[in-house]
This record gives sequence, structure tokens and C-alpha cells, in this order.
Amino acid sequence: MRNVLRSASAIVATVAGAALLAGCSLLAPPAPMTTLVDVPAGLEEYYGQQVDWQNCEPQGMQCATVTAPVDWADPSAGDIELAVVRLVTDSDTRVGSLLMNPGGPGGSGVELVQQAAEYVTSDDLRDNFDIVGWDPRGVGQSTGVACYDDADMDAFLYGVPANPAGSDAWLAEQVAAEADFSAACAANTGPLLGTIDVESNARDMDLLRGVLGDAKLNYLGFSYGTSFGAHYAELFPQNVGRLVLDGAIDPSLGSSETFTVQMGGFENAFRAYVTDCLAGADCPFTGTLDEALAQASTLFAGVEGRALKADDGRQLTASTLGTALSYPLYDEGSWAALSQMLTELEGGDATMALQFADGYNSRNDDGSYADQSMAVYTAATCLDSTFTGGLDSTKSTLAAIEAAAPTIGKYVAYGDWVHIDIACQNWAYPSVVTPHAITADGADPILVLGTTNDPATPYAWAQAMVGQLDSGVLVTREGEGHTAYAQGNDCIDATVDDYLIDGTVPEADPLC
Repeated sequence: MRNVLRSASAIVATVAGAALLAGCSLLAPPAPMTTLVDVPAGLEEYYGQQVDWQNCEPQGMQCATVTAPVDWADPSAGDIELAVVRLVTDSDTRVGSLLMNPGGPGGSGVELVQQAAEYVTSDDLRDNFDIVGWDPRGVGQSTGVACYDDADMDAFLYGVPANPAGSDAWLAEQVAAEADFSAACAANTGPLLGTIDVESNARDMDLLRGVLGDAKLNYLGFSYGTSFGAHYAELFPQNVGRLVLDGAIDPSLGSSETFTVQMGGFENAFRAYVTDCLAGADCPFTGTLDEALAQASTLFAGVEGRALKADDGRQLTASTLGTALSYPLYDEGSWAALSQMLTELEGGDATMALQFADGYNSRNDDGSYADQSMAVYTAATCLDSTFTGGLDSTKSTLAAIEAAAPTIGKYVAYGDWVHIDIACQNWAYPSVVTPHAITADGADPILVLGTTNDPATPYAWAQAMVGQLDSGVLVTREGEGHTAYAQGNDCIDATVDDYLIDGTVPEADPLC
């Protein structure tokens, strides 16, 4: 699944704690701001460019574009533009710039800062840093990936297959559909499609550090954005300032294991939702937890045969059901809406389920798409791992996913793992990143945040990343939902703010 920062519910404002936590010490050196930055040989033209900042909306923001090579291995191959926005502080205590990424792949950092800076950063952070967001290559206002027009994307994501989901004939349909999708992406995007990988994005981040005038990079990355941060630390350990990686992804896992573990995370979140549901009112299930899960399984298994439709006439497929189930599981605040969706499904109405799937897919009510996030997600995932073995591999991982997530796993995987595995086996560009442990030897302390029942980035991944990083420090949020910072946990927010602003590193996991 795309590891989006926020789910179907509204972003919730938080209040950052001001007091230092007990048991902390100053270990991380300050990250001074300077205009004398190290410039990699041969890239002086890029690092030395003058950025034309212009006032933009909302009030107090400045926007610009930064030029980067489309291929860092061959800067002569052409350029792309990266859209950047910043909220500037005039405080005397200014530390420097704080680069932010919301995850994805495909999340817009420009939208994150322009639309939600006050919700995803504390007052203290905004006083001490210029808050900077950028649209990664291929995303949003940066030079973009393009695959299908709206009508073709609708047919690709929501079309009703001729064969039952999971059958061999259905898989054969997917092979043909993914081959067409890959060809369209290659034809409509060009060489950029082969450079949407995590390492190219990490190199873009160092370019942004340079043109912003920071000697070291300060960074707050969520979800897939933690991959940007980890790979940055591996490529540029000497340039690591204060990095916070929230909702970490284990960089050592191969694609099959990654998806299997993640589907298990969504299953755990669904079980937690059902447990909470049974204890309250208006729950679509009854009885014990096991009885309720059995009822859910029966409901889901019957969706395809019932040919349930939404108000706009679209039919709910098994794969779209999986997308609809996963979307509200990102955030405990969406559980009531999930109950309503399931109640409507029982009654034969798929409208709300299609609306949830539309939210995940960035589809507007009129059938247009707000962005190319699905295309970016596919391109980045194909380049960041390896996908081999043909349909035998697809089916064996599906079986592993169903074992790890027996209630919802296969439905979520129909629209995610099956799409990715078959698409990437037919992708126009080869993978460029082999999964491996990242140690980032010599980097300053890096905070890694994990939530104990995070569905999209399971807690074990944060533990694994800390175990790999030479200077990783684990900070645990005990609870439900995706990511930890700015989720209403004062302990987490104070720990992160103290680290970013003052360099205060916890001596031990505060177990927030």
C-alpha cells in the first residue's frame, strides 16, 4: 500500500509539549546554517543556482523551483524542475531549514506545507525553522510522471474483470492490463520514469540542502519518506543533521516480505477496529471477536457475487473493496466511518466503499484525478526493489499474505500486491535499488519513530531500522494508527521537538 501520512479523517491539530523529558542528554551537535556548503564535484552548476523565491499562497509562504538533473549518474542527459515551498521564520533562534516529506510514494510536500503546516509541525518548530516542503521528482508541481488520462485510469482501477478475483484467468487479465499500463507510462513520461527511485530522491534532497544554504540536512520524513531519509544518511552521512524518520520502512526487506508483513499490519489494525466496534454502538458485527471476524469474512466473500453498486453506477470489485477497507484503517479516528461503510455494504449499497477507494486513489467526484500518485507509487516501487518469478511468485506471495492476514489480506492484495508485482515484472525500466540494511556509519544520531499498531508501517520495521543504523535511536508511540508525530501524543511531540530544536537525544526509548 502507498504509505500515506494521513487517512480519510481530517488532520488533527496537536499541542507540542514544552518541557524536556526526563532522561535526555545533549548528544547531537548543533546544525548551523551557512552559505558555504560542500558541493559534489561536477555538480557546481546545480548546487550554485540562484533560487528565485516568490510570495505565494497562503500568506507567509514562498514558492520556487529548483533545477535538478533527470539522471544524477549522467547530468548531461537533461534537467527536471522540483517545486519547493517554505514557511520562513524571522526568529532570532532560527536553527536552519527543516525539510519535510509526507510519504507515498507520490505524496506532495508542497501540499503538506501549504495546506497543513500548522497541523503537522508545532509552534516551536515553526519558530525555529524554515519549514520546507518539496514535490519529489514525478510528483505534483515538479516535473511529472504521466500514464493514463482520467477515463483510462478509471477503467484500469475500477473496471469489472471477466473472471473471479484470484483465479488464474483473472491473473491473466491483470498481466494484459499491467503491460498496457507500463507501456503508457513509458510513452507519456520518458526517461524520468526510470529515475523515480529512492536514491535519486535522496540526491535531490542534498541539492535542496545546498541551495537552501544549510551545512547539514534537518529532515522530518513520514512513512515512505523515511526511506528517503535512510538512503540520504547512507549516501551523505557527513551531511546528516537532525533526521526524524516517522513510520519507518525496513530497507533490508525484499518486495514479497515487505508486502506480506504490511498486510499483517492491516489485519492487526482490522482486529483492533473490530474489538473496539464490538464494545460500542452501531457495530455491524456481533458476538465474540472470532465470530465477528467470521461475519466480516462472509460479507467480503459475497461482495463480488452480489455485484454491489454505488450511486454513480460503478460496481464494487474485490480489489476495490480491499482499497476501501485499508483506507480508514490508517487512522483510529476513521473507525466510525468504516462501521458505516460496512453497514451500508451489508444493506447492498457500495457508495461509501467507492468513496473511500476514490480518496485513496485521489479520484474526484467528477471522475477526474487530482494527481498521478498511483503512477508514481508504481514507478518508485518497481525501481526500489526486485520483482521476478512470474505469476508463480505472484500466487505464492498471495498465499503468504492470506496466511498472515486471513480476514482482509487477499482483498487488499488484489489491488496492491498483484498490481505491483505484475506491473513491475513488465516495467519499462529495471530496478536500480537492491534491498539492503542501511548503517549510515558516521552519521549524527537519527530518531526513528514507530507506533506499536501501525497498519501501514508495522512497528517491527522501526525496530529493524534502528538495529541497522549505526546511530539510530528508537522512540515508541504505544497506540493505533499510522505515524506518531503530530497525532496528539505530547510525549512524542516533545521528544521530537527537543531533538530537532536543541539536539536533545533520548538516552532511552521514552515509550510514549
